[in-house]
Amino acid sequence: MPDFSFRKNEKLCSKKVIDRLFAEGKSVFAFPLKFVYLETGLTTATPAQAGFAVSKRNFKKAVQRNLIKRRMREAYRLHKPDFYEALKEKQVAVFFVYTAKDIANYAVIESAIKKGLKKLVREIQTKENNLK
Repeated sequence: MPDFSFRKNEKLCSKKVIDRLFAEGKSVFAFPLKFVYLETGLTTATPAQAGFAVSKRNFKKAVQRNLIKRRMREAYRLHKPDFYEALKEKQVAVFFVYTAKDIANYAVIESAIKKGLKKLVREIQTKENNLK
């Protein structure tokens, strides 16, 4: 039975890792989300740590930003087991950045998460194949 929880050790909290992620990381885009990722050795045993961001410039009210982040976290939580399975032994730090100017419904965000995670896995695997 896959684990659909999103625990504290799966959340990207380290300021150092986040700074490295945005300085050295690569990105994948699936509207309305941008996925910034970096293969790194994480301090936890989980294959990935995730963070979520919504622009304060586009959404002035915290209620709106929190709604969007809640929807992104829920979609990620449900599709995380497939993502972990595809990563295998790798450890990845991922940041989900919401880029649209309006609030999308859950179905749009969920499809973007699914599409983006597939693209992200494909990018990591092609990079691995190129190194061999």
